[in-house]
Amino acid sequence: MPANVAIIVPAAPGDIAWRVLLAQLQGANAKEICLVLAEGDETPVDMHASAFKVLHAPVGRPRQLNAGVAASTADWLWFLHADSVLTPATLAAMHEFVGWDEDAIGYFQLRFLDDGPRWMFLNAWGAALRSRLLGLPFGDQGLLMPRRVLHALGGFDEGIDRGEDHALVWTAHARRIPVRALGASLRTSARRYAE
Repeated sequence: MPANVAIIVPAAPGDIAWRVLLAQLQGANAKEICLVLAEGDETPVDMHASAFKVLHAPVGRPRQLNAGVAASTADWLWFLHADSVLTPATLAAMHEFVGWDEDAIGYFQLRFLDDGPRWMFLNAWGAALRSRLLGLPFGDQGLLMPRRVLHALGGFDEGIDRGEDHALVWTAHARRIPVRALGASLRTSARRYAE
């Protein structure tokens, strides 16, 4: 029986990095996998699993994330960036955290792919330090939470263009909702740093 999790993947206009991620997610044993393309993005999506949904929403990650939440029915929500790449331990850690059924936000350890500058390990180290010491992970660390937690936080703030993930985590701290490291890593592209 699939885990009661909706995996929500927003994609920027014209971005096709999600193809690698969605292929990996076929083994996630999730209730729903929602790819949320920007309105007007007619990129063909060739996914046949019954768990996949393809949606269109107004451009902007917070709007696309909220649209994915609204279109899903699962009790747990896992938000992944389109250029995320899973490690062998990622899915196991996701299922374990869901099994705890805690009112908390989980996040993964950030690792970069080899598609950016050589010094990206420093950025990953900084993200780990910020997350562990301050409890402030970013969205590329794969935020995972019960739907009831996201509802209590008011969803993603559509009034900001960037940093909606960071704003959500700050709100969680203000409401004393724990933010937990899940012990597994999640890889993401460093291409924006190369650019």
